[in-house]
Amino acid sequence: MNLSQPRDGGVIARCRRLLEPALREAVSVLHPGSAGMAAFALGWSDVNGREQNGDGGKKVRPAIAMLSAEAVGGSAQDALPAAVAVELVHAFSLAHDDIIDNDELRRHRDALWKAYGVGPALLTGDALLALAVRQLAGRPEAMSYLSAALIELVQGQTADMAFENRPWHGPGEVTLDEYIEMAAGKTGGLLGAAAAAGVVLGGAPELGDRMWAMGRDLGVAFQIVDDVLGIWGDPQVTGKPVHSDLLREKKTIPVLAALAAEDAAARELSAVLDSGVVDEESARHAAHLVEAAGGRERARKLADHYLSSALGVIDEYLPDATDLRALCDSMVDRVY
Repeated sequence: MNLSQPRDGGVIARCRRLLEPALREAVSVLHPGSAGMAAFALGWSDVNGREQNGDGGKKVRPAIAMLSAEAVGGSAQDALPAAVAVELVHAFSLAHDDIIDNDELRRHRDALWKAYGVGPALLTGDALLALAVRQLAGRPEAMSYLSAALIELVQGQTADMAFENRPWHGPGEVTLDEYIEMAAGKTGGLLGAAAAAGVVLGGAPELGDRMWAMGRDLGVAFQIVDDVLGIWGDPQVTGKPVHSDLLREKKTIPVLAALAAEDAAARELSAVLDSGVVDEESARHAAHLVEAAGGRERARKLADHYLSSALGVIDEYLPDATDLRALCDSMVDRVY
């Protein structure tokens, strides 16, 4: 996902300073070819292997792991194995997702497969996954959450792909409940693993399941924001063309919520989608209809609902976790 930078950059910067050396050490054991491609994927080098300070992503998942450990009295260092693991899994998932979605750009650069080819990109993704598992192999109490996240991620991605072949309306249509369950797995599972492994490694294993649920709800809110950006986001922020999700006819929350309205705008939107969104003009018209039918506003309310649920867990069980709460809040609130 290409989402805009959360506001609380100072907290993330502090976590990144601890994460970066550990992440580089983890990748250093790879075959030189895979290590070079991993460095490109993580923003450390250009396609020719020249060192650069590129966009390697926001690192919110590692930050959540480290801040969760601190929130229960541990240190960010305690959660470093989990922080490295979730970032490697995230990089692995992006490498594979871009191939599946045929996305040529990632963070304003060529996607890994576009830069090096599909086969090398797949192998590099596999290598990153293997390194992630290695990070927590000796910590089964944390590894159980990463394993659960991997299963959820694959199931969520499978459901998301299956949605593409289902109709916009009528028998077999994708429901909001189905989409939310998909988002909880595809996006929420890894956030849940970060938070749960963080508190476990920080010394509070009894909070693991609570934080797992928190992360899944946060992931739903996060995905809904991504859906909003996929239609109305600034290309300078998202790295993708405006209306990109409509042009790809992706079934996302704003569109599904708009179709469920069953008013005049929803009916016209249904007709436009049935005809096919084939160019920028039709995409612009579809985006207008989604908003007119209330899809954008309903998406906002759903994101707020799931964010509130996630923050409620933090407020109840980690009332002093101000940095963690602020980071989670900023991940969703920043686009409104």
